[in-house]
Amino acid sequence: MWRRIREWAGSIRRDVHALFLAARDPRTPWYAKAFALAVAAYALSPIDLIPDFIPVLGYLDEVILLPPAILLAIRLVPPEVMAEHRAAAMRAQGQPSSRAGAAAIVGIWLLVAALVWWFWPHAAR
Repeated sequence: MWRRIREWAGSIRRDVHALFLAARDPRTPWYAKAFALAVAAYALSPIDLIPDFIPVLGYLDEVILLPPAILLAIRLVPPEVMAEHRAAAMRAQGQPSSRAGAAAIVGIWLLVAALVWWFWPHAAR
């Protein structure tokens, strides 16, 4: 059972990477790019809708919300584009991860938080 869960988690990780690659492909329609990029950013982001330190509830967004969003994003991307990027994501699985990429994602979330903080009090006036 644990082996199947690990395989499933690995396939989700691969598909999220493939969606990120497909979002940057010019053959992908704009609406699929936007949704795929949003799903990949949320899946790869260290910031969650429900923080992971909250017992049980912290992982519900990853278990309940993320898989259907990934499946929908995969369906929006043309099949030949998705197959090509799945193969590229599979080849990249053994390569080391990028700290610069992680820093960029954290920087984007901090920028979004700063913009929300800046405009929130000004919108109430």
